[in-house]
Amino acid sequence: MPSQKALVRRPSPRLAEGLVTHIEREKVDVDLAVEQWEEYTEALLAHGWETIEVDRADDCPDSVFVEDAVVVYKNVALITRPGAPSRRDETAGVEEAVARLGCSVNWIWEPGTLEGGDVLKIGDTVYVGRGGRTNAAGIQQLRAVFEPLGARVVAVPVSKVLHLKSAVTALPDGTVVGHIPKTDAPSLFPRFLPVPEESGAHVVLLGGGKLLMAASASKTAELLADLGHEPVLVDISEFEKLEGCVTCLSVRLRELYA
Repeated sequence: MPSQKALVRRPSPRLAEGLVTHIEREKVDVDLAVEQWEEYTEALLAHGWETIEVDRADDCPDSVFVEDAVVVYKNVALITRPGAPSRRDETAGVEEAVARLGCSVNWIWEPGTLEGGDVLKIGDTVYVGRGGRTNAAGIQQLRAVFEPLGARVVAVPVSKVLHLKSAVTALPDGTVVGHIPKTDAPSLFPRFLPVPEESGAHVVLLGGGKLLMAASASKTAELLADLGHEPVLVDISEFEKLEGCVTCLSVRLRELYA
């Protein structure tokens, strides 16, 4: 039976100071963000996921984007080394949480940089985005950790968005969804479905054909519902102002050994 645990981390009171790279800065309503985060975690719980709260990192504005601190494949957790130096203090709490869950722990070391938002797993294929936050040394180190476990690591260029998973994610059948203007190399994916909205490229697989998606992706949700999927929409407007999406607010752990 696959595990259904999700790591989440409460937003820092300094959330509004979070980094923005590819978009104009907008004012973030931190109180609203906390409400949206609670609704997001409730959506996970409602669909059978046990949420595990990582200790807060109130001094780290971007710490709510917990996915960037770790990549988990099978039972191995690779603690990242964020490309943004201001985010490096985020990893300690996440490391503690995955160790408590019984993962074996590895690390990305200098000069490597890697952020979890750049890693898309589809079965045993692990796509890694080479962009502003993940460098070649980080990709080499990820290969060295995961290939011996049976992963096939495919590096993908990312230049138009913050992370690979800002451009593409995958449906339960492995089809990759992406918004063409934000995707560098759609041809690298065996099956690619273009979607009409940037935020439509972000889906979290809840199980049973259900897809957690941003409320801002209503046209894509209609398209995917028409293809037999079941979108579950959550409003994450305040996180979208910081280039956040539904994937980066949790780390889904599906392959923990019981």
